Amino acid sequence: MSHVLGLAIESLVAVLLMLTIGYCWLLNKRLQRLKADEHSLKATIAELITATEIAERAIGGLKHAVRDVNENLGNQLDAATQMSALLKDQLAEGDHVVRRLSKIALAARPSEPVQAPAQAAAPVAPAPRVSAAHAVAAAAEAFTERRRAGGLAA
Repeated sequence: MSHVLGLAIESLVAVLLMLTIGYCWLLNKRLQRLKADEHSLKATIAELITATEIAERAIGGLKHAVRDVNENLGNQLDAATQMSALLKDQLAEGDHVVRRLSKIALAARPSEPVQAPAQAAAPVAPAPRVSAAHAVAAAAEAFTERRRAGGLAA
């Protein structure tokens, strides 16, 4: 019986050794697949690092471009504000000149002639109405002619 017990123990050890060899073979296959995946994973990580560096450079370039555009836009807004103020002042001055010309035109308009008593009975045709623009133009012409003659008008 001692031989049978020794044989049973030896058989059990042999079976366990076979199971260990099979398990080692299975682990070897899994390790080979893991190493193959490791190489592809390293390649993927390298590509991601390259893409990240490119994206960081692009973001830096975009930040620089935004800063330049912001500065340029600020300068243009300042220039536009100054131009708007200048145009507003010029429009006010132009309005002032037009008002002065209107006053000159009204002052330069001939007064209605005094009619003699004999002519008072005769019907007089009404004088044609002059538009405000024509009156201003006529006043401006009169003003320039007086300046040319050497005298100061108004």
